[in-house]
Amino acid sequence: MPIPQNYSAPVKLSAKDRAYNQIQEWIVDGTLVPNEKINDAQLANALGISRTPVREALQLLALQGLVAMKPGVSTYVTELEDGAMGKILPPLSVLQALAAQTAADMADENDIKELQSYNKVFEKAIKNKDYFAALKQDEHFHGKIVKICDNAYLESSINVLQAHVRRLFFKNEIILSEESVLEHKQIIEAIKNKDAKKAGDIAKSNWERSVDNYC
Repeated sequence: MPIPQNYSAPVKLSAKDRAYNQIQEWIVDGTLVPNEKINDAQLANALGISRTPVREALQLLALQGLVAMKPGVSTYVTELEDGAMGKILPPLSVLQALAAQTAADMADENDIKELQSYNKVFEKAIKNKDYFAALKQDEHFHGKIVKICDNAYLESSINVLQAHVRRLFFKNEIILSEESVLEHKQIIEAIKNKDAKKAGDIAKSNWERSVDNYC
């Protein structure tokens, strides 16, 4: 697919981080398709940065298995592995449960409001049958919970696994239901009430349902 030309750079990120985040998103949502060759000059032009941070970002994405690099030959988007969902979702559900437990001890009022806001937009997207937008909002919701934890190691581990899961979700056009909206509300309530065990249990159940449905 052609690389979008209307990219708007986020503030307070290094050029490498901006490149990493955006290229990963394009791979996850299918803008860059499996086996598509990646032109670092074209990406640099689209992102408004030099080729060096793009190459550094591609090296990180290669370590995560999202791109493959053949020095002197080509760099391309990796294929989606058959059966990958069943390998990734179980450990991801455990880490997401840990994140929810930790967030219950650390979240403040503003965090709760932000989670509620994400879930409202998520619910609206599902009601409007805009499932692409729903997947995006679901990612924002769970990403916020991880951010609340303020644990770079946990965040890094979850983000790598979640990138692969989201890619599979987008590819298979997974349809999230209103049951997920309710579970999100229950997670928010548990975090708000500082009930770490309940928050973790519901978060784990939320992801395990994906295991049951799609693996």
